[in-house]
Amino acid sequence: MPGNNYNCNPSTPRSRLERLLRERELRRSNRVLHPIEDGNRQAELLGNDNFLTEGENFGLFSEEDFPEGVAAAKAFADGCEWKEGRAPKQRLLVVANRLPVSAVRKGEDSWQLEMSVGGLVSALLGVKEFDARWIGWAGVNVPDSVGQKALTKALAEKRCIPVFLDEEIVHQYYNGYCNNILWPLFHYLGLPQEDRLATTRSFQSQFDAYKKANQMFADVVHKHYLDGDVVWCHDYHLMFLPKCLKEHNNKMKVGWFLHTPFPSSEIHRTLPSRSELLRSVLAADLVGFHTYDYARHFVSACTRILGLEGTPEGVEDQGKLTRVAAFPIGIDSDRFIRALELPQVQEHMKELKERFAGRKVMLGVDRLDMIKGIPQKILAFEKFLEENLKWRDKVVLLQIAVPTRTDVPEYQKLTSQVHEIVGRINGRFGTLTAVPIHHLDRSLDFHALCALYAVTDVALVTSLRDGMNLVSYEFVACQASKKGVLILSEFAGAAQSLGAGAILVNPWNVTEVAASIGYALNMPADEREKRHQHNFMHVTTHTSQEWAATFVSELNDTIVEAQLRTRQVPPLLPIQVAVDRYLQSSNRLLILGFNATLTEPKDTLGRRGGQIREMELKLHPDLKEPLKKLCDDSKTTIVVLSGSDRSVLDDNFGDYNMWLAAENGMFLRLTMGEWMTTMPENLNMDWVDSVKHVFEYFTERTPRSHFELRETSLVWNYKYADIEFGRIQARDLLQHLWTGPISNASVDVVQGGRSVEVRAVGVTKGAAIDRILGEIVHNKGMKAPIDYVLCIGHFLPKDEDVYTFFEPELPSEAPPTVPRPTAANPAMTSVPRISTTKSGSRAARLKKQRSLSTLEKRATVHGIGNAWRPTLTRDKMSLHEGSSVLDLKGDNYFSCAVGRKRSSARYLLGSSDDIVTLLKALAEGS
Repeated sequence: MPGNNYNCNPSTPRSRLERLLRERELRRSNRVLHPIEDGNRQAELLGNDNFLTEGENFGLFSEEDFPEGVAAAKAFADGCEWKEGRAPKQRLLVVANRLPVSAVRKGEDSWQLEMSVGGLVSALLGVKEFDARWIGWAGVNVPDSVGQKALTKALAEKRCIPVFLDEEIVHQYYNGYCNNILWPLFHYLGLPQEDRLATTRSFQSQFDAYKKANQMFADVVHKHYLDGDVVWCHDYHLMFLPKCLKEHNNKMKVGWFLHTPFPSSEIHRTLPSRSELLRSVLAADLVGFHTYDYARHFVSACTRILGLEGTPEGVEDQGKLTRVAAFPIGIDSDRFIRALELPQVQEHMKELKERFAGRKVMLGVDRLDMIKGIPQKILAFEKFLEENLKWRDKVVLLQIAVPTRTDVPEYQKLTSQVHEIVGRINGRFGTLTAVPIHHLDRSLDFHALCALYAVTDVALVTSLRDGMNLVSYEFVACQASKKGVLILSEFAGAAQSLGAGAILVNPWNVTEVAASIGYALNMPADEREKRHQHNFMHVTTHTSQEWAATFVSELNDTIVEAQLRTRQVPPLLPIQVAVDRYLQSSNRLLILGFNATLTEPKDTLGRRGGQIREMELKLHPDLKEPLKKLCDDSKTTIVVLSGSDRSVLDDNFGDYNMWLAAENGMFLRLTMGEWMTTMPENLNMDWVDSVKHVFEYFTERTPRSHFELRETSLVWNYKYADIEFGRIQARDLLQHLWTGPISNASVDVVQGGRSVEVRAVGVTKGAAIDRILGEIVHNKGMKAPIDYVLCIGHFLPKDEDVYTFFEPELPSEAPPTVPRPTAANPAMTSVPRISTTKSGSRAARLKKQRSLSTLEKRATVHGIGNAWRPTLTRDKMSLHEGSSVLDLKGDNYFSCAVGRKRSSARYLLGSSDDIVTLLKALAEGS
């Protein structure tokens, strides 16, 4: 792959599945070949007594940082170094809001670093395939240059690169927009409601700070980026980062992963900056989520809010595909399994068994946060005790609640609420020697937590909304002997992975959770065994290291596929070359589409100006003057070729000296003359009434849809309807058509992006162009052949035969002994060539066209020298041999598709703005 030295092996399998399976096997074989290295790294981790954990809390992406210790930091650094005798590893730039280390200043130029813990840190710790660097905020304000240099140097030893943010940016970007706007919204808590006016007033400044901070992250990435690097952006803090990176370097490999839920499009659409954030994320090559639900919500938001096309692969925007997929994160399961054999863990387990002898142990481990559902969990336990008198002295609930954001009033209120409920239940059901609930407002060290997992009979995870929640994974990993039961909220991402082995509950339904507690405590041993085996297999297979390696592997694969697609896409039109050829020619023909070509850009969702106004097609105001100049040029003939009705073209072009071809060329007139028809005489239109009834039926039942009745076709348009509902209705409409009105009719059904058109067979722009040319020659008394053609349009695929009309394929019976003439003008060799990666017949045809003019080909094929005599019939319905007036050298023909990446055209134009630029340049030359 160009610019990438890491995956250019010619023996690499071509399909995605083959490539990913191969990389998966390579990772497994590496683990088998280097078990000692892995063991040493795990030993370093497990030998640390100061390790604090809170399983589902991604340390880089949450409000709290937990120190991990020097051994883990050393293991992290060692794990990223290249080994002698091995091939260089692909560099991975991990960009997150927080670095995996916390910095504490000890002097003017000295810093102490402590490793943080979290899902991402442990996930990438064991991935040996990459040479990883971390880019992020160190969590401390460093205003002086001396301190910044010292901290940068200290972090470099840990392969970390700091982004320095001042206090105001942190307050507006992190505390404001990230934690006060995005985090609640993504967890279905909605936008802040307590002071709407103040929120509205401060929102824009917070969003500006958010964009500024993302640009600061991007600047650091650009400074350290090398060709071939993979840039992996993480979480909602950096949704604007992919766009910043791609604007600087479009070839950069960029992936983005969200560690929280992504809400339904109905929730996301309430965000004022919804469109900007979605488009910024879509700049990435691969977008990852924990579950399929989150990925589906993201695609739905892009479809409903941006009006883009959602596909099974991801989101497509004007031919650019952003892959969207689910990558459930895991844990380092081996680390927990090995920890159970350590003496200190065994000692903790012994103490806990003695302490709770004769009682079943239930466990909850959560951050003290609104989304964790701790009050709901405790209330459900209270209801269980109320309804099951025999269990009151035989069960205990251990709730570990790790404090977070202790300075925020809402969290202080939650803490008081939980303490009040716990105190009330213990006072109600407790005895002098035992209480039913043990509540701890602190975290536990790694060994104590593993021991607690191992002795637990029932784990309770009652999150109201959670991105993943890895406490459930950690519990399963430590349950090899106990085989306890997992009660898991259906609103946690882990429910998608462990749902078959866990008991899924709705935490808002206290009665249901209470009943599930009773079922879990009374579950037979064989059922517990089956459930545990199912969960254990998943947890040990889908590890954190496998998650990271799979994401980067998919990202590399996505880049390969994108490059393959790009090679099949025509290049952008070289505007200056097209203008130069125009000025050198003596008889020019310009064929222009109308809708989405000469019109103003429209909002596909019909918001700006209203739907009715946007249904009225209007000429782009910036094109009026250039078109006037071009029409007044005696050497230039302009044809507006559209599927629109005659009246629409009359309203927009009646004052210009040009040709108008309405309804796909079936009606034609010079603006100074009357309309004439170019329809074949045998055109059968008996089907129109029955199709019209079907269109009327679906228009009534599809809000914001409409249909147009034309002379040769009917069009049902659902551009402004709800996109998903419109597609369903369109499928139903097609079934009605094929089984009824058009089952035996000679019609074509043409599907557009948001439309269904029924037209008579043979009604295409390409089929009409020859007849149109004949009328133009007859009217003008043309003395010289046409030696320059520019064809521009946003045509439906059915109508793209207008592009190939000027590039007829050489008949296969052409005598091979006749030499092929070459282009007469040597300057034409400088024009960019069409990519040779198109299909063989198409590429061969275009190659032949470049070296032969239309007249030269006919003379060659038929062995005659009279070029003006038409000898090759293109269309059985042709009334005039208009093609006989063409004397095109191969490179004097420019066919351009507007806003469509895959096309039969030679070149692409991005939008109507590019058309304005091109026609202004031609007009100035005229």
